[in-house]
Amino acid sequence: MSSYIHELLIILFRNRSNSAVDLLRAIDVNVPEYDEVRIESSDLGNVQPAEYRADLVLFLERAACKVLGIIVEVQLACDKDKPYVWPAYIANLRARHRCPACLLVVTTDDSVTRWARRPIELGPGTRCHPWVVGPSNTPAVTELHEARENIELAVLSTIAHAQNTDIALATCMALDALMVNADIDDERFRLYFDVVMKALSESNPDLPEIIMNSLGYEYQSDFARRYVAKGRSEGRIEGRVEMLLNQLALRFGPLSETIQTLIRGLQDAQLDTVAERVLTAPTLEETLAPPD
Repeated sequence: MSSYIHELLIILFRNRSNSAVDLLRAIDVNVPEYDEVRIESSDLGNVQPAEYRADLVLFLERAACKVLGIIVEVQLACDKDKPYVWPAYIANLRARHRCPACLLVVTTDDSVTRWARRPIELGPGTRCHPWVVGPSNTPAVTELHEARENIELAVLSTIAHAQNTDIALATCMALDALMVNADIDDERFRLYFDVVMKALSESNPDLPEIIMNSLGYEYQSDFARRYVAKGRSEGRIEGRVEMLLNQLALRFGPLSETIQTLIRGLQDAQLDTVAERVLTAPTLEETLAPPD
């Protein structure tokens, strides 16, 4: 599940890159004025080893000039190596593009939030301060109009607050995210619905059924039928497949019809294998190679 959430969160930011700006502003970061957000290569080292590949790199641009580079890192567990590589991410991005740069760490665990917030000591008098967004400071999207304006933030809000002991609050956020999700394209619909339900079931196994009943009662089952008609197992597999196709295209470029067909034919265990390789295997061929 952790790998699934990790990849899904990256896709959320790719689908709406302004979400990174929304989160920075939510934690009172002074973001410069900009005209557009552009996604850039995530390779942040000269020789581009795996440890210098960030999850996502965005640039805020104004009048065709880069005014801020944002490195987005999804971190679901503490990692003793990250305090050494994160400063390199920032320094390399700043030097390469000659513009200010910052690191935004996104997590769904409060203990990871506390760990990632600690200043990174680089040497006497020099520190690196990551910006960190976790359950305690992720904006809680509880109004339907807010979710409609930014569905990716609504989904992120639901995932981040899924462990909240306030069941009514978690249910409210999930309902808002899922209702506006019904109006988007099929690919995002399957992916977002699946991950919201997974996040809820991990915190409270009864919540998905409560949500489905609420959707079916209040909204004449239109939304529920759209998902349930596919079958729960089929819907889950389809969501994982679409997420994996996005990740492979991000890492290796546009995928041929043959490769897409191959991925769509994989089963759970095979999807797990490819998902584990996609961040570290140097080539598409090695990522898709059969297990030894």
